[in-house]
Amino acid sequence: EEESAELAAMKARLKEMEDEANKLRDMQAKVEEEMNTLPGGAEATASREEADGRSIHVGGVDYACTPEELQMHFQSCGTVNRVTILTDKFENPKGFAYVEFLEADAVANALLLADTEVHGRKIKVSAKRTNVPGMKAGAGGR
Repeated sequence: EEESAELAAMKARLKEMEDEANKLRDMQAKVEEEMNTLPGGAEATASREEADGRSIHVGGVDYACTPEELQMHFQSCGTVNRVTILTDKFENPKGFAYVEFLEADAVANALLLADTEVHGRKIKVSAKRTNVPGMKAGAGGR
């Protein structure tokens, strides 16, 4: 009788361990699934290229210019999704920005705003190119 009680306790403990192992397997599968959707996966590259297709590069941006001012300047072209003014490691503006639109056809409209003035400075507008890893400017044959 004592053995059967011990055996029942061992079986119960084994079931608990198996349940725990199944939970861990499910959690691992969920984490792996999430990892595949983070940047670095093929989908992330495709979505980055798609976002770049809806984005422009703006050069000659005044250092005092704010993202809101650039958004106001380009909102006539289409719905502005995001404005990024690039800065150095000391948070000083580098003088250029990226503007991402919700619609791809807004890029053509935005290109028409090249040589217009923001903060009294003429800006340069070009379509944003997708960065290709390993392709650095000037890294030609030596």
